This record gives sequence, C-alpha cells and structure tokens, in this order.
Amino acid sequence: MRLVVVSGRSGSGKSTALHLLEDNGYYCIDNLPAGLLPELAKEANNTELNLPKVAISIDARNLPSDLRRFPELLKQVRDAGIRCDILFLAATDEVLIKRFSETRRKHPLTDSSHSLAEAIAEELRLLEPIIDLADLKIDTSHLTLYQLREQLKQRLLGSDAKQPSILIQSFGFKRGVPVDADLVFDVRCLPNPYWNPDLRPYSGKDQPVCEFLEAQPDVQEMYQDIFQFLQKWLPRYAAGERSYMTIAIGCTGGHHRSVYLAERLARELGDTSTNNLILRHRDLP
Repeated sequence: MRLVVVSGRSGSGKSTALHLLEDNGYYCIDNLPAGLLPELAKEANNTELNLPKVAISIDARNLPSDLRRFPELLKQVRDAGIRCDILFLAATDEVLIKRFSETRRKHPLTDSSHSLAEAIAEELRLLEPIIDLADLKIDTSHLTLYQLREQLKQRLLGSDAKQPSILIQSFGFKRGVPVDADLVFDVRCLPNPYWNPDLRPYSGKDQPVCEFLEAQPDVQEMYQDIFQFLQKWLPRYAAGERSYMTIAIGCTGGHHRSVYLAERLARELGDTSTNNLILRHRDLP
C-alpha cells in the first residue's frame, strides 16, 4: 500500500494535487483530522478493503494540537511498514495574497480579528511540523495549473521507490529563490552573456550562448565543482532514504548561465547516476 499525505498553504494547489491523485486511482480524503491518520492507514492496509493507493489532505483546518502531534502520528504509520510520502505545496505570501484577492475566496483562518496577511503567516506557523517532515516540496508561485499537474505526474506519480526523484531547476534571483530547493548554487559570479548584445536574445539552450560559456575557464571550473559535488553526494542522499531532491541553479535573470549549467548537469548526471531525473527552467518563457 502507498499512502500520500497532501499538505500545504491554502491557495497553493492542494485541491489540484488531490484531484490528480484521484484521477490516477487513489482513494482520496480531504481534510482528514490528523489524529485519525494511524487508524486510517491501518484500515486502508487491510487486504479485504483492497485500497492499494490512498491520498489524504491534512492542513491548517486541523486542530493545532493534532498538527503538533503530526511527527508522532507519522512515525506510527511508518513503523507499521506502510509507505507514506508527504507532499507539501508552498507559495510566497505575495502570490497567495494575490490569488485570494483575485478569486475572492476566504482564507480558512481569517476572521473579524485576523487579516488575510495575518492568516497566511499564522497558517505557515501551524504547518511547521509537517513542513519539516515533507518528502517532496513544490513551490507553486510561478507554476500554472497545467505545469503543477505535470510536475506532480513526473515527480510523485512517476517516482521509482528505488531511486530518488531529482529535479534540476534553473532560476533567476531577481524573481526570488525557489522555496522548495534542497540545494542552491549561485552562478552569478560567472561571465554574463546578457551584456553581449548579440547573445542577449538567446538562452542558455542555444548554441551561441553555449559556445560563449564553454570558452570561459571560470564556467568550466564552476561546472566541474558542482558536478563532482553532486556525483559524490547524491548517492548518499539516496542511501539516507531521501525520495526527492530539488537542485536549483541560479543566475541573475534565469535565462543564460543557469540554464546552460542546468542543461549540462541534467544531461551528464542522467548518464551517470539516475534515470529518474527531471529538468525545468523556471524563468524561461
């Protein structure tokens, strides 16, 4: 049996995740009281019920006391031999405020004495016990509904239990660091093709930019350092039963240097370490 706990900030895409899992054969329960998690897992694991895939949503609508007990409740489930993955969906405060303002939905923690911004901050505090234990975190701030569904299909539904799912993502610091990144490499110190008017229209996927960067000694040295670090340490993360890893490569705008290095890392790591590897360029059009 496989159990997936879907959690996250209100407005980050939890309903989308739960609907996707339901469409893919999961028995889904929304807003389960966290205290019922061990008993539900036990019942669902009963062979007579024939529920090999179950997904439940646990979020800030729960009792705060139950959320604080979540680490203990999860341990009970895993001690019973049940595979349980924790998915946590996040987004920045600014994006969440904009989403609630546009949809005119009510945040579950707002009331006469709490503004939307205060409710969003309080929700994050309440969910800290789950965030700390999340196996897979996805930042939906810059994702469309379609992109979120695709990431979930690739990383959650397509994951091989024997290998960690690795996402290599380029990004631009000017739009913020991805909140779901496990490892962040800052490559803004490298020569920037943006300042060459002939190269500016291209991206790090295009041959003229690739040729420019490959001719720079600093780029080659930076690449080798990152590649050797990942080649050495990714197997150790996997040995520690890490199911998901997000590696973020950042430059200023997320169009040239980070894209080039992410493309090259994905290509060469895919050849040497894992087939369960996904490449994404957050800030390319």
